[in-house]
Amino acid sequence: MVTGKTYACFEPTIDYVVCKFPRWPFDKFTAANKTLGTRMKATGEVMSIGSNFESALLKSLRSLELGYYSTESKKFLEMSDKDLKENLKIKNDERLFCVCEALRRKTDISFINKVTQIDKWFLTKLNNIVQLEEKVKKEKLDCLDAHTLKKLKQTGFSDKAIAGWCGTDERYIRNLRKQFNVMPVYKMVDTCGAEFEAVSPYYYSTYEQENESIPDHSKKTVVVLGSGPIRIGQGVEFDYCSVHCIWALKKLGYQAVIINNNPETVSTDFDTSDKLYFEPLTSEEVWNILELEKPEGVIVQFGGQTAIKLAEAVEKGGFKILGTSVKSINDAEDKEAFDELLEKLNISRPKGLTVFNKEEAVKAAEELGYPVLVRPSYVLGGQGMEIAYKSSDIEEYMDIICMNKQEHPVLVDKYISGMELEVDAICDGKDILIPGIMQHIERTGVHSGDSISVYPPVGLSEKTIDKIVKMTKELAFGTGTIGLINIQYILKDEDLYVIEVNPRSSRTVPYISKVTDIPMVQLATRCCLGEKLKAMGCGTGLHKASKVYAIKVPVFSNDKIPDLEISLSPEMKSTGEVLGLSENYNEALLKGLFASGLKVVKGGGVFVSVSDNCKEEAAPLVKSLADMGFTIYATGGTSTFLKDKGINSVTVKKLHESDDISDLIKSGKVKVIINTPTKGRNSNRDGFKIRRMGVEQGATCFTSLDTVGAFVNALKINKSDKDLKLCSLQDVEKINGKVKIKG
Repeated sequence: MVTGKTYACFEPTIDYVVCKFPRWPFDKFTAANKTLGTRMKATGEVMSIGSNFESALLKSLRSLELGYYSTESKKFLEMSDKDLKENLKIKNDERLFCVCEALRRKTDISFINKVTQIDKWFLTKLNNIVQLEEKVKKEKLDCLDAHTLKKLKQTGFSDKAIAGWCGTDERYIRNLRKQFNVMPVYKMVDTCGAEFEAVSPYYYSTYEQENESIPDHSKKTVVVLGSGPIRIGQGVEFDYCSVHCIWALKKLGYQAVIINNNPETVSTDFDTSDKLYFEPLTSEEVWNILELEKPEGVIVQFGGQTAIKLAEAVEKGGFKILGTSVKSINDAEDKEAFDELLEKLNISRPKGLTVFNKEEAVKAAEELGYPVLVRPSYVLGGQGMEIAYKSSDIEEYMDIICMNKQEHPVLVDKYISGMELEVDAICDGKDILIPGIMQHIERTGVHSGDSISVYPPVGLSEKTIDKIVKMTKELAFGTGTIGLINIQYILKDEDLYVIEVNPRSSRTVPYISKVTDIPMVQLATRCCLGEKLKAMGCGTGLHKASKVYAIKVPVFSNDKIPDLEISLSPEMKSTGEVLGLSENYNEALLKGLFASGLKVVKGGGVFVSVSDNCKEEAAPLVKSLADMGFTIYATGGTSTFLKDKGINSVTVKKLHESDDISDLIKSGKVKVIINTPTKGRNSNRDGFKIRRMGVEQGATCFTSLDTVGAFVNALKINKSDKDLKLCSLQDVEKINGKVKIKG
């Protein structure tokens, strides 16, 4: 960390412990192979700082946002001794909890060391945590005197964990700590063990004596809640928003403070904000910091779902939420309240019902009629979302959704297949500004983060655009939005339906900000502080569309996680995205596809196997590929159908009948696979195996015919490299003076 005085050759001296903990996507991909080895499977990580190993580790567990507040896991608590010892041999994301349960059952440390090869120093430290846990469980509230509470907090235990063991609530433990004056202090991360004065305003909590974070109450302070660990569905786009919010606050003369815990993101850099607290994003840690800083207000709308979920806790702690109110946030997420608003505004949405268990979900689906979309409340990245086609799908999905305790009802909505449109808007309570409308290439049923997104939209009528603008304005005002709002629509036969309204920033904010030159986060921050859009100089209503097509294409890491179902669905799977820019739509699309890692050699092989209900739609696309020189391979039913349509193909036997398909993929003859999955998740099906084999052999796999259509159209312009008009981001300004890409 920067001292401002020492040289680069200075040897760091630290008096704290730092723990980096990976964030794996197995809470989303429950059927994926969880075994850990030489292939990286983590999609992000958290970092924590404590005065000892135990506190740093426990902070990391809380920071993961997986519902862990201690080293306990229900799965291992209920396991027999024999099964537990067998599980010690398994290297997966749950191993830490298995080890701690073994220690809880007095398993010899030397035995655990021999089985796991985890160093005895770490095992001894884990045992310290476990034995203290057991002491509290045994003595409960009787043991909670000032000395014991301080010992528990110095070890890193959360109020919530202590409350659970003692049969009380978190607030009781917090009040008890205050009564005994057991409160955290904040130490600066200085890398020189206080030998030199440090200048980095970068703090972590500990239960010692001296507090090094001295708030300056002479300055107006605003606290921004970050987005926590990067994971599929919530990533650097919210980090972008947090950072731009910090910059806007500083420009307006505020002292900007951020709370975050991800070492990969700029918002957690020590010199981005005026002060940084490197802490778990839980109600306890946030309350502690807010009580010290006493800010003018707290901004939660730029940290994704992590920050939004803390809005209620912030308000209950007696602190002001800047921007959209807690009530408005909850009303947007609460189905009944949201339905009342839509009825009042005369806005349509897919019919839906709320349920709390499997039986209610099946009954709701039968009442609505299959297919239906099943999803939990308050989620991001489509976590737990699935399209169900029959009752067995509902039962399976509900089992997965309910693996984690649900504090809110599960939503069952009628699935409508149509064009998906997306809008990010800024609202000040009286006016709105819509930088642009985005159109998804894949139809509804594919998560917006996994869809190819097009700006400006192609082929929308003026009537539809006017309807979107009018509806967006009504929804922004109706939900009481102050700041950013994200709305997703379905267009079906000229009818417009609302899918969802998110009273926060979204993953498309960086994208649409860059390609329209509208500083969305800066404007939204100013709205949160009470300014009006008309005074900001960017206009109101729908911003004039760019002449440059900007196409956002998702990037997947499907090859990294064996046994993962790769087909596109409401559950987001992409781990990143790229942008293609051009004055020509197809050229922009081709650039985006190639930038995403798509590799296609003309004249290669294309394997086609599509479900019966997709065959008619697939035929013209396959014909276009054949006309471009691709060799078409297909299984019996698809091959016969293609022949009837006048399309030549090489017939191959199904995967379970021969090695034909396997040989084609592994030899590299087939570079493209078009496979629309049949309904269901069964990994024993041929389709699942073909998709996995294709991904692992580097073939391009399409599971949506909409994506295939985009790919075919883009290929038509790719006659030679010289046909592509490549330019730097800086050159975009020359194409259209209103587009300025500044990164």
